[in-house]
Amino acid sequence: MGGDPKQYRLIGRRPVIDWSVAAFRASGVNDVIVVTAPDQREHTGAFSGRHPDIRVVVGGETRADSVRAGLAAVGNADKVLIHDAARPGLTPAVVHALLAALEQGAVAVAPALPVSDTLVRADENWRITADIDRAGAMRVQTPQAFRFDLLKRAHETAVSLGRAFTDDLSVMSSAGYSAQLIEGSPLLHKITHAGDFAMMEQLLTAARITCVGHGVDAHRFGAGDHVMLCGVRIEHDQGLIGHSDADAGWHALVDAILGALGEGDIGAHFPPSDLRWKGASSEVFLRHAGALAKSADARINHVDVTLICERPKITPHREAMRRRTADVLGVPIERVSIKATTTERMGFTGRGEGLAAQATATLDRLP
Repeated sequence: MGGDPKQYRLIGRRPVIDWSVAAFRASGVNDVIVVTAPDQREHTGAFSGRHPDIRVVVGGETRADSVRAGLAAVGNADKVLIHDAARPGLTPAVVHALLAALEQGAVAVAPALPVSDTLVRADENWRITADIDRAGAMRVQTPQAFRFDLLKRAHETAVSLGRAFTDDLSVMSSAGYSAQLIEGSPLLHKITHAGDFAMMEQLLTAARITCVGHGVDAHRFGAGDHVMLCGVRIEHDQGLIGHSDADAGWHALVDAILGALGEGDIGAHFPPSDLRWKGASSEVFLRHAGALAKSADARINHVDVTLICERPKITPHREAMRRRTADVLGVPIERVSIKATTTERMGFTGRGEGLAAQATATLDRLP
């Protein structure tokens, strides 16, 4: 393709390799190891800066040599997945399906798609020289998943016999192990030609789904001289009672983000019974929710918080609340809406016994 290595070029403002890293992390994979060529230190240095927790291993002259270098770096494991960094369309669903096949008894498994086009053989001038029967032909993709001990043993056997392979399924087959296929995905297309970048950009953008979460929180008034709402301290003749700082606005927003991610509620992540969170700033909770979204490769498109109270007045503090929320979540302020309403003196908020908040978070993510 020329130019920089394709795995470090950008798709959707993100290096190609980072798409797969995000998918593995969202899948709960314990350890990610990148095997690279020794002449790519400049690129791997930038990669390590973005992902300091990921080990980078120098590979060998052949693909098989590089795989063995990666396997040697793993240490102890039950299962291992081997993936081409040039396939950025990996999703957690594919990883989970591969691991499920291993759990069900497979020792080597890969995603694949049936060949749907007519196959022919051509010469160097692109003239057709023969037809190829496509019956039973499959396009094998990555990641490929293996029983770690068996794959490592198969590679050792291949080396001892002086045999070379360009695919790990073939290594396993040569050692007498059968491989299984599961349904693959068009998103797992391997970037090979310059035109693949534009195609994958369109595919990855179209594949993202929108998730909406909703959160509700309420706190009663008690002794105090201020309240915390959406990260802003507001002087008041009462305080809010809660295990942490009782910031109802951010608590509702945390629940909304967790809801969009399918990650339960704030109490599951920060139990009130845990003394670590007594009097804690709700910024800790909101940053945690934002970090979970990032690790799931989910983008926060918009958040909306409604504060329900007779007092204190919210309007004078609204812009400060928007700025604080945008800063903590790392989103433009235009994507943050904060507003207030009353209940016309009805109910506990109308009687001034406390206040409540509702929040909605809109995220997009890969399926």
